[in-house]
Amino acid sequence: MIPFSLKNYGIFNSSENCQLSPNELQNIIIKKKMGVETKSGVLAIKTGSFTGRSPKDRFIVKDVITKKQVWWDKKFNQSFDPEKFDHLYKKIVKYLSGKTLYIRDGYLCSDKRYQFNIRSISEYPWSDLFVHNLFLRFSKIEFGKILPDWLLFCAPGFKSDPIKDGTNQKNFSILNFSKKIVLIGGSGYTGEIKKSIFSVLNFILPIYKNVFPMHCAANIGKYKKDTALFFGLSGTGKTTISNDPNRNLIGDDEHGWTCDNIIFNFEGGCYAKVLGISRKKEPMIYHAIKKGAMLENVLFKKETQEVDFLDDSITQNMRISYPIHFVNNIEKKLLSSNIKNIFFLTYDAFGVLPPIAKLNRSQSSYYFLLGYTSKVAGTELNIKKPQATFSSCFGAPFMPLHPVKYTNMLIKKLDNTEINVWMVNTGLISGEYSSGYRIQLNDTRKIVQSALNGLLLKVPYEKDPVFNFLIPKYCPGVSSSILNPKNLWKNKKMYRIQVKILAKKFINHFEMYRKYTDKNISSGEPIL
Repeated sequence: MIPFSLKNYGIFNSSENCQLSPNELQNIIIKKKMGVETKSGVLAIKTGSFTGRSPKDRFIVKDVITKKQVWWDKKFNQSFDPEKFDHLYKKIVKYLSGKTLYIRDGYLCSDKRYQFNIRSISEYPWSDLFVHNLFLRFSKIEFGKILPDWLLFCAPGFKSDPIKDGTNQKNFSILNFSKKIVLIGGSGYTGEIKKSIFSVLNFILPIYKNVFPMHCAANIGKYKKDTALFFGLSGTGKTTISNDPNRNLIGDDEHGWTCDNIIFNFEGGCYAKVLGISRKKEPMIYHAIKKGAMLENVLFKKETQEVDFLDDSITQNMRISYPIHFVNNIEKKLLSSNIKNIFFLTYDAFGVLPPIAKLNRSQSSYYFLLGYTSKVAGTELNIKKPQATFSSCFGAPFMPLHPVKYTNMLIKKLDNTEINVWMVNTGLISGEYSSGYRIQLNDTRKIVQSALNGLLLKVPYEKDPVFNFLIPKYCPGVSSSILNPKNLWKNKKMYRIQVKILAKKFINHFEMYRKYTDKNISSGEPIL
């Protein structure tokens, strides 16, 4: 094996910091005045002008590997010229030369059959700490002994020239499947690292490994050993709902589903939103806020070093990254089988979807393909209030293949099984954005728990006349009045109008996929 050297990548005269511990990195970050310690000793940093992802600045190099495989939708999967990539790569390694850099070997995929090794080279020490927290970890002794499958270069201080370099703006995230390289520049927001690698796996695993990649959380019952999956975009409650004291966490965001029905975590850590967090509301995440974790874009209470989790002056997308073992009840191998329940979490800004609905197979594939939710403030740039949107497969910005390919994989997984699929609205239930209120987290927890325990399979249902899914009339521990939103709307006429508006949005959005689908999917469509 070739000894590790940055010179192999075109980087010269740089100082190498390899596989540093979280404590070493925290001391460096504080010494460099790039972060501060909170009252409890946790590191807090500010990511700069970018406090959320910039999905419109993500590119995929168009070459012999990707040309016919990627769904070039121009919104998220934007093509990038190979020669432009080579030119930009040379500029970045020249920029990194002479700097103090942070290098780490880690891997993805807890199922060792699919282990995916990553070597990251970071300009900032906090980027390296994020990689340590989120990826699965090798020891310091193992560094350099594992051949990386991919390289990741993270240079937040590097600004591209859009005219010369082919980017849209000065920031960018570019995936090159031929050269197996990720380039990230111009943004210090650590979520760009996470989602770039997720995008890589979402291409490689289904094409080469026959693994269904999913933007979902997963947990398993402590006694029944039943596995549940929770799909949803940021802000819909994946991390919060999947962190259940009665169940062991497999992972909070990204998983694979193998041909032999194993669910495995891609990651070795969690990246949770912390706006408004408290010990009472989200105890598992709250207790993970300890030394070794890293807080992003938080502020302190006046004249103290105590974090004010209610102050969103910087962003509503305040985050914390931490190794998954910071959570007390985890499934140690980060994998499981025996899938019994799937939940599609959505934040409905129209306030007309019920807190829970049972889906048949056609509806399951239809709602998965469209991935209706609302973009929540702060998660992406310029999002100030909830905006109704469709994100195919509940993760469109990270899915390089055509959405129908992922949907067909789900259909095959559900065929000839007794897996229950539920849609759960964690958003508004009594009116649209200007007048409605969000369902209480405690009620959502009770509803999900009743589904997991099988209690919702024993209650009477009513069929929604437009969306055709089944709405339970009763749920233990929850007022029946909230189970159907029409009961909570004071203006029934406005409710019916909003239902039709949302149904039309579903129907209109489905048009782009209609020619690629069959009755397995299309029969799940609303009826007006």
